Amino acid sequence: MPLFTVSSLDRIHEAARQFIAAMGSRTVFAFRGGMGAGKTTFIKAVCEELGVEDVINSPTFAIVNEYRSARTGEPIYHFDFYRIEHTDEALDFGYEEYVYSGARCFIEWPEKIEALLPDGTVDVYIDELPDGSRTIRIDEP
Repeated sequence: MPLFTVSSLDRIHEAARQFIAAMGSRTVFAFRGGMGAGKTTFIKAVCEELGVEDVINSPTFAIVNEYRSARTGEPIYHFDFYRIEHTDEALDFGYEEYVYSGARCFIEWPEKIEALLPDGTVDVYIDELPDGSRTIRIDEP
């Protein structure tokens, strides 16, 4: 179970590179942590390290943002399920097509769609420490 510490925003890209090295061939990542833990900020750093040059922000209202790596051309999907009320909402916009596409999928607030997470989903826990630093822990499926 890899554990990374982000002592400050200046070090987030270093942690993102370590995270990418640990991703392997897995594609679906469920980011877990409280409001303000840094899920979006960390996903943004990971996407940048994967070669995304577009503006990266939380898909809070869109539910899903699609990015593309400028280096590989591969799509990356970023979900935010904070505002959904029922899992049917995820199914209605075609969630399953995204997560079974083989593309990288980064999911914020996976608790809202727990029953829909595919086998092999990697849980990523982000916790804020009293000094403002963050720990990022990957639980292998």
